[in-house]
Amino acid sequence: MGALVGWGMAVIPNRQRRNALINIGLYAPERPAAELVRMRNRSLRELGKTLFETALLWLRPPAEALSLVREVRGIELLEREPGQGLIVLSPHIGAWELAGLYLSTRGPTAIFYKPQRLLDDLIVASRRRAGATLAPITARGIRVLLGALERGDNAGILPDQEPREEKGAVFAPLFGIPAYTMLLVNRLARRSGAPVIFMIAERLPRAAGFRIHCLQAPEGIDSEDDVTAAAALNRGIEQCIALCPEQYLWSYRRFRRRPSGGRKIYTGSLRDASAIEIARRRRQAAASLTRG
Repeated sequence: MGALVGWGMAVIPNRQRRNALINIGLYAPERPAAELVRMRNRSLRELGKTLFETALLWLRPPAEALSLVREVRGIELLEREPGQGLIVLSPHIGAWELAGLYLSTRGPTAIFYKPQRLLDDLIVASRRRAGATLAPITARGIRVLLGALERGDNAGILPDQEPREEKGAVFAPLFGIPAYTMLLVNRLARRSGAPVIFMIAERLPRAAGFRIHCLQAPEGIDSEDDVTAAAALNRGIEQCIALCPEQYLWSYRRFRRRPSGGRKIYTGSLRDASAIEIARRRRQAAASLTRG
């Protein structure tokens, strides 16, 4: 059913479809146009699956959802010294709700989240079922995360959302394009001394379940230099995307905020050719700026 809904998003002209193709064009500019379109269509089918399976992950008992995990790669990265906290970053890839649920079963966990206007009570209740503490995106929520790390707990963060300006962020390259990137991870890591890893839940073909991947964060993510730290964070996101690129949330307007003088990215007609051309021009502009 999810794949069918995703197929509808892929064939009916709409902004999500256009934005996804622009982002994929920025990610893989060397690929032919037909391949970019095929990747976009696959990604929207995967998005449809995400929408439907999230309801299952929210509503069913945690043990039932976790029974769908077939393999955990890099599980040794979840181990650390007694009393040492762990920062776990889960980009919007595959079943990110399952990644958070799995993390919560590995020990006390505080999860940073953005309160929603719709279904917020359901989201909070579902994420608390396995014992997680919810930390809203506020100053109080940041204190909750820091307190958890100082106690030796886990702190879960979705690192690929565009942060609010007043929360601390800088522009750093993602796919070679300046992306407004959070500094929260850097500041938590430096204050707490906690190591940082990435975790994603890859959806296996033919409803066969999920594979959890744990990856070491790139060097420099805890740098005192903000741009260095943000660039390392984005490199980690790129490494996660490379594991299953069709399962990334390509329709998200990750480059909505532009540097001073930067041109809008999510604009133009809904035609595929127009979206691919916009991606090509924005990449050329970014490359020219880098050379300059």
